[in-house]
Amino acid sequence: MSNILIVEDEESIRRVLKKVLLEENNSYKILEAVDGVDALEMVKKNKLDLVLCDIKMPKKDGIEVLRQILKNHAEIPVIMISGHGDLDTAVESMRMGAFDYISKPPDLNRLLNSVRGALSQTFETKKTTVKLKKSKKFNIIGDSKEILAIKDLILKVSQTNAKILILGPNGSGKELVANQIHLNSLRSSGPFIEVNCAAIPSELIESELFGHIKGAFTSAIKDKTGKFEAANGGTIFLDEIGDMSLSAQSKVLRALQEHKIQKVGSEKDLVVDVRVIAATNKNLKEEITKNKFREDLYHRLAVIEINVPPLNSRLTDIPLLTDHFLEMISNDSGEIQKSIDKKAIDQLQKFNWSGNVRELRNVIERLVILSEDLNISKKDVINFSNKS
Repeated sequence: MSNILIVEDEESIRRVLKKVLLEENNSYKILEAVDGVDALEMVKKNKLDLVLCDIKMPKKDGIEVLRQILKNHAEIPVIMISGHGDLDTAVESMRMGAFDYISKPPDLNRLLNSVRGALSQTFETKKTTVKLKKSKKFNIIGDSKEILAIKDLILKVSQTNAKILILGPNGSGKELVANQIHLNSLRSSGPFIEVNCAAIPSELIESELFGHIKGAFTSAIKDKTGKFEAANGGTIFLDEIGDMSLSAQSKVLRALQEHKIQKVGSEKDLVVDVRVIAATNKNLKEEITKNKFREDLYHRLAVIEINVPPLNSRLTDIPLLTDHFLEMISNDSGEIQKSIDKKAIDQLQKFNWSGNVRELRNVIERLVILSEDLNISKKDVINFSNKS
């Protein structure tokens, strides 16, 4: 059992975070604090495995809470929660030694991946919390020939240690493919660490990936474990790797070639046993010609390429995806599950889905909220989908 403290002055956000964490693992013990003073008191009195901490709060702000935890309880990882306009402060918190930061409103998938990564660094939780649930062999929804081919390829490559490059547009489900490869691999009991390379400022990417030592830069007040080290024995998923700086690319290449990393500010090599899966929505061969991506890194990553098709190329999967989203939304909300008639499905299949599966999910949620009947009709789709 892991003890997680949520420090947030907004009750609605605390409630959402608690619900999401308990759905991920109902053995988590969730504690709550409404301000910085309350938080530090709870840190003193409880044995904690993780703290989720808002930045702007009354009495003591999140930065001061982080500073005190780093000083007196350095073993506890802290994930900062930043609101709009707090980015600079969030970046500074990472330099100080925060494990990660999540922007409001929180991306729940990124939040859970960050929580798993943080908990994987402690011995007690590493055995249980980083294991992803295997209730279904595949959580990739669809039976089109394109998706069946991907599922078959996943089964073939999962049992190897081959590097994999997943290609596809935004919203197509590249992270699900990476997840499934890990789940079906011999490393499934190890951590699965996701890194969104596009979301991390360029000046922080090397510290995030490889960690840093105390004193490496002005605000480095303690050693920091990087994502590669946290993923040791498991899988690291480098999402949007096409946005990574050339400097960071060279260090990733070394990690792939020699299975060694160096923390920022250190000359000591750390040996890591990590499987690397990367993904991008960019044409890396074009990026190579523009000198924006290393050709040698591309060839290291692209041992196996998996192309995830856009939703427009597999419209026959829309009925299954719609049923899946209706069930998911019902489970999340606790409301009675709505149905959808065939004419409504036919209408959905006529639309252009430039935002892919992610856009379809948003449309289905909108229809569930705005439709007045338990059965979603074609008229509802026309009136509320915001599609034409």
